[in-house]
Amino acid sequence: MTKYLIAFILTLAIVQSAIAQSEPQDPHDSSRWQPAIAKFEAADQEKMPPKNAILFVGSSSIRLWDLNKSFPDLVTINRGFGGSQLADSVHFLDRIVLNYQPQSIVMYAGDNDIKAGKSPQRVFADFAEFVAIVRKKLPATKIHYVAIKPSISRWQLVTQMRETNGLIESYCDADELLFFVDIDTPMMGANKKPRPGLFAKDGLHLNVPGYILWNKILRESFLQSGCIENAKTHSQ
Repeated sequence: MTKYLIAFILTLAIVQSAIAQSEPQDPHDSSRWQPAIAKFEAADQEKMPPKNAILFVGSSSIRLWDLNKSFPDLVTINRGFGGSQLADSVHFLDRIVLNYQPQSIVMYAGDNDIKAGKSPQRVFADFAEFVAIVRKKLPATKIHYVAIKPSISRWQLVTQMRETNGLIESYCDADELLFFVDIDTPMMGANKKPRPGLFAKDGLHLNVPGYILWNKILRESFLQSGCIENAKTHSQ
């Protein structure tokens, strides 16, 4: 039994335990995102992105990320769809992840989930399910989870968001292919509130300085994982 299979079995056990502790049923419906996913597939038919790239998935913080400008030296793919929840990335995983065979995945999701009333345990369970499927199909792929950000407009939910971050961070610390990207601490000001200068007018999405900060922190995670050298190699 390989270490990846062992990790997969353990992950399934964690998923089942987490779900048992959260909502008895997840009524989430991902069908509303079919048009967005279809657009990705239409773009792929015109020009399929290269394999072994760094794939970005998740909600609007991913969709709005100018990857070509942020990481011009790396081969990246953006498959973020704004307003989505982590369960949506799980639901469409075969269509927005597995078909690209990425060497690394960057995920930002969970923000909208907590806003919708899901528990930290439910969000963690969805993340663990995402990892389990990726591990089974792409056993060597690394996953960088960008922490749920502390935002001005959703500050009242920060406790639940940080609980979710804590569950996912502990999980990532136990797996050498998972990397928790802490953007919470750097986004906080001296007054222990989110720094206004990092946000757009809505107090939720990032502005240019916000993304510059995220670029720096994520690049450090890339260096730690070794995925930058792999991405450069495959782009040559």
